[in-house]
Amino acid sequence: MGRDVPSVTVSQQDRRAYREKVRQCLDVFARMLRESRFDSGPRQVGLEIELNLVDADGRPSMTNTTVLDAIADPSWASELGRFNLEINVPPSELTGDALSALESVVRGKLAHAAARAEGTGSRLVMVGILPSLRQGDVTDEAMSANPRYRLLNEQMIAARGEDMRICIDGPERLLTHVDSIMPEAACTSVQFHLQVSPEAFGSYWNAAQAVAGIQVALAANSPYLFGREMWRETRIPLFEQVTDTRPEELQQQGVRPRVWFGERWITSVFDLFEENLRYFPALLPLREDEDPAAALDSGEAPRLSELTLHNGTVYRWNRPVYAVEDGRPHLRVENRVLPAGPTVADVVANAAFYYGLVRALAETERPVWTQMSFAAAADNLVEGSRHGIEARVYWPGIGEAPVTELTLRRLLPQAWEGLRQWGVDSADADRMLGIIEQRCLTGRTGATWQTEAVHCLERSTADRRESLRRMTQGYIERMVTNQPVHTWPGL
Repeated sequence: MGRDVPSVTVSQQDRRAYREKVRQCLDVFARMLRESRFDSGPRQVGLEIELNLVDADGRPSMTNTTVLDAIADPSWASELGRFNLEINVPPSELTGDALSALESVVRGKLAHAAARAEGTGSRLVMVGILPSLRQGDVTDEAMSANPRYRLLNEQMIAARGEDMRICIDGPERLLTHVDSIMPEAACTSVQFHLQVSPEAFGSYWNAAQAVAGIQVALAANSPYLFGREMWRETRIPLFEQVTDTRPEELQQQGVRPRVWFGERWITSVFDLFEENLRYFPALLPLREDEDPAAALDSGEAPRLSELTLHNGTVYRWNRPVYAVEDGRPHLRVENRVLPAGPTVADVVANAAFYYGLVRALAETERPVWTQMSFAAAADNLVEGSRHGIEARVYWPGIGEAPVTELTLRRLLPQAWEGLRQWGVDSADADRMLGIIEQRCLTGRTGATWQTEAVHCLERSTADRRESLRRMTQGYIERMVTNQPVHTWPGL
């Protein structure tokens, strides 16, 4: 959501008034599209990274308020759990040495934050799901103090009308019920933002959807949850299930989930915002005083606060974003499928692959989404999440193939061409895409390193909890070196 909200009580009248205000915002948004009211300046990219805090033993540290005070940097913010933080990296143009510059900026900010956190007795961990996390660590007591989290939790549980069910079958099985959304705090991700014009939005969103499963397979980093070995990217099913406001009966009726891949390719960004209003009741029906039509008539860029707040509670894996910066409105695709980590180099390599590949696919004469079904792209996301770098995925012209073979033969050259179209220096592109290439050749991701390390430790000790704790310690030691995960030695 990215917005603080007051502590309030929501009435039925609030919901009716909010729905009407969202409709007004949607009408104004449609008018802005017709009248070409959006920023036409250079396209920019941005980055958000969510992190975990741990103590000296590698266990969750519920200290984000103290650590944020110590960091004293407005680019850092709290997240759902008291053991979570988030950093927002300023947007920039994707040209020249932008990838190296991004790596340098993120490393500098993380080093500063790590030093300040260490002074409070905590350390930062950039990982999809903290391996040492236990179910008892994600109770209501671990929720950050911001009222928006409390209100969101109350509204989601009320909408569900019963406990949330978590059931994940992997190498091991987890079945449990929880009475809050707090297990969502286990999911720490990286989000890539890409500013696009309204005319190009549909193509870039479709391209991002088409590659989501491949992205996850190549960057999986969340194999453990509550002490059990699950999917290679367990964040995906966990996030989907713990925020599912539908009781079983509504699931059977085909009501859409709030964490949603979608159901069709689009032609316009308007399609997505219209779906939000059509399919999803409000969770946070909070209204602002702005009259969006009057603001537009006066020459201002309306904030469309109700539209954007509602959009922030529909958790698409590729989400549309409307924002106003310096008085100018713009649109972004927010790519949300990837886990954080393992290193900054790995994160920037993932960014290079995504930005390059999406550019190449979005601007080709025969788009990939005209050659494959939407269901195939959705199936690829499940396959990539479940099996990681060992996944087999579908791609037009190839059929079903190992994701590593598809990437090496077809997608990496396209990603390189896309980076060239952005204007990225060839040396930068080669270095970052080389990390993706080596992952494919070695079969080593954060998920495979974690599971191999734990299996090795378990051969010398039968204690899974201690193995996960020691693996977490070893992960942190390697993370701070910034050596890509495919080069990491075992424990």
